[in-house]
Amino acid sequence: KQYYGRGPLQLTWNYNYGLFGKENRLDTLKNPDLVSRNGVVAWRASLWFWMKNVRPVVKKGFGETIRAINGALECGGKNKPAVEARVKYYTEYCKRFRIPLGPNLRC
Repeated sequence: KQYYGRGPLQLTWNYNYGLFGKENRLDTLKNPDLVSRNGVVAWRASLWFWMKNVRPVVKKGFGETIRAINGALECGGKNKPAVEARVKYYTEYCKRFRIPLGPNLRC
């Protein structure tokens, strides 16, 4: 099976498919395509990932959301260009919506 990014928040890795499926009584570990073929499942997977992994760190700053979503690939100097691109977009949108940037922009 391939556990590439599926759904609005791009659910990845077998352990995420397994945990999501277990908590939602779906066999997404054996059938990961459920996340891309069923819109309700796709949104449930995205909301599940956000609530489990991202929401708990939002108050710690944008950098911690990067770590929660893609930290193994981007944080700790592993992919500085990707982090800088995310920070650039985040900064631009904050300015457009006139909201404060908050602490810790980078992971």
